Amino acid sequence: MIDQNQPEAESTEVVNVVLTSLVADEAKKDDLSKSHVKKAVAKKDFGKRTGGQNRRKSRELAVKAVYRSMLNQSELGPILRDMTEDPEYSKADEAYFKHLLEAVTTRADELDAKLANFIDRKITELSPVEHAILRVSGCELMFDLSIPYRVVINEGVELAKLYGGTDGHKYINGVLDKLAADVRTSEVDSIRR
Repeated sequence: MIDQNQPEAESTEVVNVVLTSLVADEAKKDDLSKSHVKKAVAKKDFGKRTGGQNRRKSRELAVKAVYRSMLNQSELGPILRDMTEDPEYSKADEAYFKHLLEAVTTRADELDAKLANFIDRKITELSPVEHAILRVSGCELMFDLSIPYRVVINEGVELAKLYGGTDGHKYINGVLDKLAADVRTSEVDSIRR
């Protein structure tokens, strides 16, 4: 299971404690009130923005890498090397990207077999972009229960809006919704009630 949330939560808490301390020190120097300190710290929402953006970039790079591997029938090593040269690579959560890419690559057959139950055509007839997005999102849905299913679906839809065809995001949404209902039955049922 991909579990990157725990370190992010802990590092966010550490950053907030350090920021509170720094702002409090500055407040003493400038005779600011405690309410000013709380407002200043509240404006510093580092963990959620940075973590979310990093994960989003990681997913985006994973889709590009999976797409490339599907088109070129390439090994993981050269693709991974090529992706490190992508201008967006420095913005991504590198560890999560590598872990996600490896998981999708090693479980591609299992992912395709599961996805085939929820698509209206042969898996080989999917557009390569949609196929790559479904593999990445499907991997997160099936093997990383730490990410809420709604987040996984939303991220897949956003990737389809960026890279897919005109209405590709609607198709991705429908397939991922069905997959989530199958692989995360209790989570989906608890939300839909």
